[in-house]
Amino acid sequence: MSKIHLGINLEFVRHQDKTFEWGVAKAAELGYTHVEPMVHWGRELLSEAGYFHSVSMLDDPLRLKRCCKQHGVKLSGLSAHTPITKPEIGVEYLKQAIRFAAECGAPVVNTDEGPKQAWTTKAEDHVLMRYTLMEAAKVAEPRGILIGLECHQQYSKTPAGLDRILKLVKSPAIGLNFDTGNSYLAGEDPYQWLTKIVGRLVHLHAKDISVQHSRAERGKVTGTPVGCACGDGVIDWARVIKICRKTKRDIVFSVECGTVEQAERSIRHLKRLL
Repeated sequence: MSKIHLGINLEFVRHQDKTFEWGVAKAAELGYTHVEPMVHWGRELLSEAGYFHSVSMLDDPLRLKRCCKQHGVKLSGLSAHTPITKPEIGVEYLKQAIRFAAECGAPVVNTDEGPKQAWTTKAEDHVLMRYTLMEAAKVAEPRGILIGLECHQQYSKTPAGLDRILKLVKSPAIGLNFDTGNSYLAGEDPYQWLTKIVGRLVHLHAKDISVQHSRAERGKVTGTPVGCACGDGVIDWARVIKICRKTKRDIVFSVECGTVEQAERSIRHLKRLL
């Protein structure tokens, strides 16, 4: 039986206007054992000024490793979402994120197909995605880094669509980062879907959806940035845990919520179930 660890995506401190370091310290204080930082290309004002948690991939990757070691947590992966349907962006972004992950100690790089070009066909998009994923896999394989494809956009919103993307490139480096909230909002049964793909699971976004959010958007959207506190919404976490115990590897539940208070309630709820 695999082990489940409780981690958190640093989006939970987005509205705190604080740094990456502040977010890691807060996650450790709440009792999380893993964190999932967001990384970006180049430089941007809010992160440089210390008002945002995202980390530039131009920074020293050891910045992340040192900070996590200081607070006694590990990296579950990097949130490196980039549109793989747009290889002029996705190829170099993913390759850099993979190299960055290898040096900072993050085992997984999470991404999705992203918004597509308005003028490309479905067939063309899958050729473009294959190109991007092949280039990324060639960098990931020798470094032992896994790529977590997430259900989040127009093609990955259904089990069949995500499976088609997964099969574009045959590589041990390519797996799945399942998002419980996105799959639910897309109108799918998240438990049936998770059961079907659990053998390829490398990371899990533990996202709950409030009843109000469900009523307003289920079946109308392909996902959402963050959810409510785990246990406050519609997701049956005991059922998710039972399914994930069948994985061949240990899995981190990376909680995706919007506030520090929600993060605190989430870990209390999930710890009781574990």
